[in-house]
Amino acid sequence: MNMTSHFSVYLKSIFVLGIMIAFHSCSTSQVRDNERNNDTNAIKDTTEIEVEQPKIYTVDYLLGKFTPESDTNFIEIPAKYCSRNGMLMRREAFGAFKEMFEAAETEGVNLKIISATRNFNYQKGIWERKWTGKTLVGGKDLSNTPGKERALAILKYSSMPGTSRHHWGTDIDLNELTNSYFEAGEGLIVYQWLLNNAPNYGFCQPYSEKGEQRPNGYEEEKWHWSYMPLSEELTEAYKERISYDMIKGFKGDETAKEIEVIKKYVLGINSQCIAP
Repeated sequence: MNMTSHFSVYLKSIFVLGIMIAFHSCSTSQVRDNERNNDTNAIKDTTEIEVEQPKIYTVDYLLGKFTPESDTNFIEIPAKYCSRNGMLMRREAFGAFKEMFEAAETEGVNLKIISATRNFNYQKGIWERKWTGKTLVGGKDLSNTPGKERALAILKYSSMPGTSRHHWGTDIDLNELTNSYFEAGEGLIVYQWLLNNAPNYGFCQPYSEKGEQRPNGYEEEKWHWSYMPLSEELTEAYKERISYDMIKGFKGDETAKEIEVIKKYVLGINSQCIAP
């Protein structure tokens, strides 16, 4: 083979090598582009999930200013588990209650929900009937009682609209609305069972006995139980997002800040029901 032929073969080899390098470079670049696109899509997917999650923590939800009947997070409580038709509860909370109900039933303990979700308007009705004297409080007509004193009297056992845990669908009242029922006979058996077993199903008594451990807030309510996996988060969200100027739209709302209803009532609960 002469010199010209050698040189021709040499040029062809360089040409082929160049094509191979170029092809490899393009392929590698395409792979990297695909990886970047996949990473970007993963970020977008994560962002979209994070955006959707907080919808239950909106200000209106925390204040109870929504219609639970049209919220798919809520379910109507079947008649077997409650004292009347039409009561609603968060699906997760009811699922846990159903398990607790069945466990109690096997031990001869009867649990019956007598109150569950109450939105802002429902609570407003309760509050204003007491505020105007249509409903007596401790046997008294409070309609002529000064504002702060009147609010404090109602707040012994009833929440201001916009401040009730019952807004969230996580809290229920069981069996009877008097502490005396839970202090003797069948009621005492029920209460002891709840104290020993309710935490296993995520439930806690937010309004425990008042004293050094819980100096503020509502009087003790042995009948009131809260589903902690949701209510802990909602309590924290309320603390972070709700201010006194948002608690309005009912008779006597001007007393909310003076009484410090958020600090002393919304947050004045059993420490065992608060996230550490």
